[in-house]
Amino acid sequence: MTPAPQGPYTTSQELPPYRAIVAVDARGFTDQPGRLHQSISGLIPQLVEQAFTAAGLLDVWNKPEFFGPTGDGFAVGLPTRCLPFVLHPFLAELQRVLAGHNGAVTASGARLQLRVSVNVGPVEDGPDACLGGGGAARNDTHRLLDSVPVRAVLAGSDPNVTFVSAIVSDRVYQDVLLTGYAGLHPSEFIEVPATVEGKNFAQRAWLYVPRPSGGLAQLHLPSPPGGKPAGDGPPRSPAESETVIHAPGNQGGVAGTVHGGMTWNTGRPQ
Repeated sequence: MTPAPQGPYTTSQELPPYRAIVAVDARGFTDQPGRLHQSISGLIPQLVEQAFTAAGLLDVWNKPEFFGPTGDGFAVGLPTRCLPFVLHPFLAELQRVLAGHNGAVTASGARLQLRVSVNVGPVEDGPDACLGGGGAARNDTHRLLDSVPVRAVLAGSDPNVTFVSAIVSDRVYQDVLLTGYAGLHPSEFIEVPATVEGKNFAQRAWLYVPRPSGGLAQLHLPSPPGGKPAGDGPPRSPAESETVIHAPGNQGGVAGTVHGGMTWNTGRPQ
């Protein structure tokens, strides 16, 4: 008798525990001389630990649900109860820590700007922290970290002022920000369509920058396909439809089309 197939969509199993997932990587890591890569890889967790400590999260940092280095950063799993404090004050503390580091770095050292993504979802436990954390939520966290909007923010900011660009999943926004658990107002976040070039990934997400600079962005975001623009007239095609959102402090700058009607204005003169 042929055994019944085992696997997704054929049998049921317990849902893995929900974890807060924080991923971090460094802008321009591969542009640094190769001899600095190892020292930068070790430095990033040290600086993040300082920010976790200042945010009152050292206990969970020291006992993560999982921890996975990526060369130019890492991903860490935390209890979901920590999510409000990851959004505030951790992100602001990370900006402060990086400002201190970058202000003191010597000519032979590396100045750092970090991207941060924050997500929540079910991930598998492993035999230890280094081997756990598998699941779609973990993958999505890395996709958010590599998405066009969060990269464009750092590219369009003053590298001497803005050291942190964060992107938050819609699930975190709905569960943590809109419910008032975090010490930030939802209006401090900018809705963006998170896409990754060359990847089949598109999600609604939210940008947050602790210290904006330079004219951070004029965001041209696509409207829902088939949606009517404001006012009378026929619907535009998805490639033509867009909603314009002005982030505070923007000065205008150079725009470029990305995909599907999304235009990103970095706000930096060239």
